[in-house]
Amino acid sequence: MPQEFIVSPSNGKTADKVGLDPAIGRKLAAGIESGLLRDLHVVLAARRQEVFIEHYATGSDENWGSPLGHVTFDAGTLHDLRSVTKSIVNLLYGIALDKGVVPPPDASLFAQFPEYADVARSKITIENALTMTLGMEWDENRPYTDPENSEIAMENAPDRYRFILERPIIAEAGTRWIYSGGSVALVGAIIERGSGKSLPDFAREALFAPLGITEFHWSAGRDGVASAASGLRLTAPDLLKIGMLLLQKGSWNGRSVVSEDWIKASFTPATSTGDGLSYGRLWFIGDAPAPAFSNPRPWYAGFGNGGQRLWLMPDAEIAAVIYSGNYNAWDAWITPTRVWREIVLANFRQA
Repeated sequence: MPQEFIVSPSNGKTADKVGLDPAIGRKLAAGIESGLLRDLHVVLAARRQEVFIEHYATGSDENWGSPLGHVTFDAGTLHDLRSVTKSIVNLLYGIALDKGVVPPPDASLFAQFPEYADVARSKITIENALTMTLGMEWDENRPYTDPENSEIAMENAPDRYRFILERPIIAEAGTRWIYSGGSVALVGAIIERGSGKSLPDFAREALFAPLGITEFHWSAGRDGVASAASGLRLTAPDLLKIGMLLLQKGSWNGRSVVSEDWIKASFTPATSTGDGLSYGRLWFIGDAPAPAFSNPRPWYAGFGNGGQRLWLMPDAEIAAVIYSGNYNAWDAWITPTRVWREIVLANFRQA
């Protein structure tokens, strides 16, 4: 079924006001109609806290792998973030650190799990979990429908934390980036142990309530543990709020929600992903050209299976949310990348 779009009539005027081509909405629609941009559910972007593009579609969707059928998306529709969840967990760790309820990143990782002393490795730190440089075997290159995928195997394991912590060492900690939902599960567990709250309850109190986010869902495994790697569902406007919080250096309505120092450290490249991007603390880092600037500018993003994205370019004061339905497809990255580079940034005219 063709995608149907609801386009805000104010987009053109707002885009022009904040320095983007007022035809940006029509250009997005043309890309979809041509077939170049596929499987989009939502595109929502703002500059200086003003939304300049807001497109909603209809399409098939899932909730953490369970089919939802054909969904008509709008500003109130919850949507899987998949691995964008990891970047939200980064913020939760930073908030917990500000509150003094979790150890600093340079602390021993295994010291936080004393019940697994039989598999402890002394040189691995929490920072290694935050930057996915544990040096431990993990395979998420398989489809998430494959029980041999390490995240799925973790969810099916009788003890998720033992499953993660006993993975074989294949590189020295800190020397190699290995994409790992297990590393984020450990980060989530440390937040829960330190705060005395479940991850969803801590998120509700520490991050969502200050931003006025009232509706969310956090999928949990059979053991009742919320998935820190991929389980969060948010509306597009609420994810955009989180993006704007980051552009405002962690402050919202005059209140510090997460420290600026934590954001700076999280957006500092810690390792290379091996495909032209860098990785900070649970954030991807790259750069891209924008016509208003003479040189490419850095961007930061949370990436999720199926084409979920939260893109940020602080130099341009732009945040963009993209929700898609191309789950488990090798080419799911193409459409959100084209929307970001060829629609949002290419139509950015004034610094």
